[in-house]
Amino acid sequence: MKKVLIVRGGWEGHQPIETTDSFNPFLKGEGFDVRLEGSTAIYADHEYMSTVNLIIQAITFGQLEDNEVEGLLASVSNGAGFVGWHGGVLASFGLSEKYLHMIGAIFVSHPGKIDSERTGDQSDWFVPHSYTITPSGKRHEITAGIEDFELTTEQYWLLHDPYMDILATTTQAKRAEDPWHEPVTSPAIWTRLWGEGKIFVITAGHDLEVLNNDNVRKIIERGITWASKR
Repeated sequence: MKKVLIVRGGWEGHQPIETTDSFNPFLKGEGFDVRLEGSTAIYADHEYMSTVNLIIQAITFGQLEDNEVEGLLASVSNGAGFVGWHGGVLASFGLSEKYLHMIGAIFVSHPGKIDSERTGDQSDWFVPHSYTITPSGKRHEITAGIEDFELTTEQYWLLHDPYMDILATTTQAKRAEDPWHEPVTSPAIWTRLWGEGKIFVITAGHDLEVLNNDNVRKIIERGITWASKR
């Protein structure tokens, strides 16, 4: 059987247990043997990591030890796929240069509602925004046939490099209250080749409700399939 390692934990607001559990039926239906781990210590087990076909990571915040990041990068470089969403990948291990080099982007902000519309709860950061499928995305097996769609959730503003196949983008508007002077576009879905491995990332996925959106669910399931192919 193909082996998938799910590494999950960190900030509970991103529901790492619930969100990853929701993909278990799909993974098992695709013939994966699923292993669940609650910390990144497993990345340091180079012998086990050399047998993994796919890694799904959902850990927000934290840090990687040197032997853990080396094990993760070696596994991906040798052909394991790597899949993740939202803060479980993009707000993780910000002090690890090697990890960020592999992923290609890091979360810096989700500006949310303007001050006059905030009420003091989590919804202050949820705004309606569009995912715009790029020309490359219209051709890619992960997003082919999916039209532009809208979500009301955190809209990630990323710092990123150009070494990625961007399948969808999202644009942060310029509002009168904002300090930036023009709209800012960030990648929202992308793939990346790293050695023999394939990387798939989507910025949506704050919680289970977002991951249950039909488009988001379909895209992630396709991303899993794509990334797990040697």
